Amino acid sequence: MSLAQIKGQNVDIRLWTRPHEVEAVALDQLRNISALPWVFHHVAAMPDVHYGKGATVGSVIAMKGAVSPAAVGVDIGCGMGAVDHRAQASDVHQGLTSRINTLPVAPTRSPPFSL
Repeated sequence: MSLAQIKGQNVDIRLWTRPHEVEAVALDQLRNISALPWVFHHVAAMPDVHYGKGATVGSVIAMKGAVSPAAVGVDIGCGMGAVDHRAQASDVHQGLTSRINTLPVAPTRSPPFSL
């Protein structure tokens, strides 16, 4: 579950970080993104969110039928990515289990991993 939710113009903005830790200009960008007519359900802001050119780095934008996990390219050392996989917990080496369980994962209806 997100740490905070901000009211956007057309859809809400869900933050996986504390609002006071996000630059004011990045929050403005997130509000602008939330007003776009093709944005669906909500805009997500990951823990690395910060001001970017055109859209906020660290934002995930849902659209009907598509998701943009990195609307503005990536910066060195930051950013999130979406990976489509069919791996099961039994496919993962047991030594990785504790590491995977500490990764922040946005809630979904069917989590890709459940260890």
